[in-house]
Amino acid sequence: MRGMTPLTAVSRTQGNNRAVKDGSITPAGFRLEFEEVPVLVQAFRRMVRDLEFDVCEMAVTTYLCAREHGVRFTALPVFLVRGFHHGAIVVNRRSGVEKPRDLEGRRVGVNRGYTVTTGVWARGILADEHDVHLDDVTWVPSGDEHVATYVPPANVVPAGPGADLAAMLRDGEVDAVVGALEVDDPDVVPLLPDAEEAGFAALAERGHYPVNHLVVLRDDVLAEHPGAAQAVFDAFDRGKAAYVEQLRAGTIAEPTAVDRMHQRVMEITGGDPLPYGLDANRPVLDELVRHAVAQRILRGPVDVYALFAVRG
Repeated sequence: MRGMTPLTAVSRTQGNNRAVKDGSITPAGFRLEFEEVPVLVQAFRRMVRDLEFDVCEMAVTTYLCAREHGVRFTALPVFLVRGFHHGAIVVNRRSGVEKPRDLEGRRVGVNRGYTVTTGVWARGILADEHDVHLDDVTWVPSGDEHVATYVPPANVVPAGPGADLAAMLRDGEVDAVVGALEVDDPDVVPLLPDAEEAGFAALAERGHYPVNHLVVLRDDVLAEHPGAAQAVFDAFDRGKAAYVEQLRAGTIAEPTAVDRMHQRVMEITGGDPLPYGLDANRPVLDELVRHAVAQRILRGPVDVYALFAVRG
């Protein structure tokens, strides 16, 4: 690959980026040199705090928050990860929480930071679909924020160093938890019944299809290589298109749960289960910004088009 500019990169391997990761698809004029970071959120933190990579997968709300706090990177509308978050809230039945509004006046744990994208979407579901007054809940994150300068609202009370949310939920120190959590207790159950189907119903009824991860490039890289943004976008887009064709053809040998989710989305929408580009994703990005403002992660609304280096 003589004559190609190397760019350091991080992205977790999955169907829609596999061809880019293995080098069978490359950005025109560039060579992506991937570092494997086993715990992807650690790469987010390294990028937010130290700009360690040229190209990096990034949680969407971490990006929104980081940009507001002056971190010098810019996103591409490459939405690598999407999903539904109706099942992200678990409760201890011994707490007496039977329906979403019962969370008001309670302490609810948040896996990792308050600004974690899953938490933002899950709280948005509580507000939009179940009329939960989020300001009446005390949110108890188990970790700190990737964006160190972010100051959470008064109803966010960190659990403290070494917090074990599973133990806190079992012991009644919190009544529910938002975010991935394994608890060996038969009384810990999802708050929303039939959560998987509720997510697909939200997609069918109101087009609710959350974005979780996108891709960012350092601003100094963009300044030095003005063509990098479009080249990297095009490579990821071609890799995704090849993956979608495999989904349509049913040629994925051992489909994962994510592959099956994408296939179900195709059945419901009849279209691309992983649309990239700004125009196709403007509604979901506006929805996420609305939640981020309501939850005081952003100080105010932002023009999503101003947050991306290319439209796609």
